[in-house]
Amino acid sequence: MHTPTPTRWGSARATTPTVQTRNGALQELYPISSKQFFMHQAPQGRFPVARTILLGAMFMGMGMTLPIFNHFVPIFLREIGLSATLITFVLTWDNYINMFMQPIVGQLSDNTRTRIGRRKPWVLVGAPIALTAFLFVPMATTAWGIMLAIFLTNFGNALFRSPGVALIGDLYPPQQRSLANGIINLMLGVGAALAYSGGGTLYGEFGRYAPFIFGSSVMAFALLVAFFFVHEPQRPLYEPEEHEAGLLESVRTLIRARNFNLLWMLGAILSWFMGFTALEALLSLIGKEALGIPPDQMGNLVALLPAAFILCAVPSGILATRFGRKRIILVGIAGLVGVLLYGYFVQSWLMMVGFLIPAGMFWALINVNSLPALYDTAPTLRAGIITGLYYFASNLSAVLGPQLAGVLVDLTGDNYRNVFLYGAFFMALAGICMSQVRVR
Repeated sequence: MHTPTPTRWGSARATTPTVQTRNGALQELYPISSKQFFMHQAPQGRFPVARTILLGAMFMGMGMTLPIFNHFVPIFLREIGLSATLITFVLTWDNYINMFMQPIVGQLSDNTRTRIGRRKPWVLVGAPIALTAFLFVPMATTAWGIMLAIFLTNFGNALFRSPGVALIGDLYPPQQRSLANGIINLMLGVGAALAYSGGGTLYGEFGRYAPFIFGSSVMAFALLVAFFFVHEPQRPLYEPEEHEAGLLESVRTLIRARNFNLLWMLGAILSWFMGFTALEALLSLIGKEALGIPPDQMGNLVALLPAAFILCAVPSGILATRFGRKRIILVGIAGLVGVLLYGYFVQSWLMMVGFLIPAGMFWALINVNSLPALYDTAPTLRAGIITGLYYFASNLSAVLGPQLAGVLVDLTGDNYRNVFLYGAFFMALAGICMSQVRVR
């Protein structure tokens, strides 16, 4: 994956923003002050670092709740006596709704018109719902109570996730979006590592409520950043990229296309996410049930996985540019199969370190290059369709992967080690599918 290099910094100067219309003419939007201009539109050729850091802080804060959720909720559900099958069902059932809801919310935000912009109202409504419901997760003492808190948390997340991502298209010209997205994703990875390590430490020191108070507090900080510092234009400054297509439109296009190369690639994406999302959902229980590692210590260990991913994300794109995406993805798949098989025999926290670091490295080789490789398999389809198919496959696997792994654990006598074998099987299946894909 090629990341564009930012051009040389120029001198700051307040101007009236314009947008290029379809006939090529420049149309004035509205005059803005130099302070507003700092957040709206950088001078010609200048990459807006400050704006990107503020957006990244917003996304990082709002994204830190998910690692805390994934790590501690399975433990809470286990403590009230649920089986692995029911645990994974409670964790993932609401994602069926989110698969349909997020594209709809994204399209609704396109047509929203308010004094503070199109996207920010959705962020300012969704984030408070999510952070408030998130606080109630550790307070619930029944499966139904936890399910309700989870649903409301993810409902709030679904309200702001798509509009929040759309801000990148509104605020950056096309040649800067890859770099902006890369920086924001880097900050998301840092946030995940902090959530695991900080949440684990707080759990050990102060109990089950502390990680969730921490996550909600950070999300509240992100909400303040969004409200006071992310100044959204009433109309986009740049022509936006093509929007993600809805689920039904994407599936209809897939059936009509009869592109077997695309089908093999989607099969690979579905398979490797089936394996990896199951591992993510059950890692805390693997540590507690199979290895006897307390949740607070396991949280600090799991932070090594996103940390390794962060370090290898940019090199993964560079290697794919040099040697080809298919080859690098296959290296990542082969590495993860081997690491997952090793994970089955892990007996101590030190051996777990030897699993988590290479797992994050090999996952970066796959994940960073998966969407660009999917684009390569169907260059004639519009980008929105491809993106819709990608998120459909990844979201479907995020539901099915953990649920099937939970069934396997129950069928094998509560043996959580079998999640490693489950992951290795689906990674190997992904390798078979990927070997049939014809891309560089």
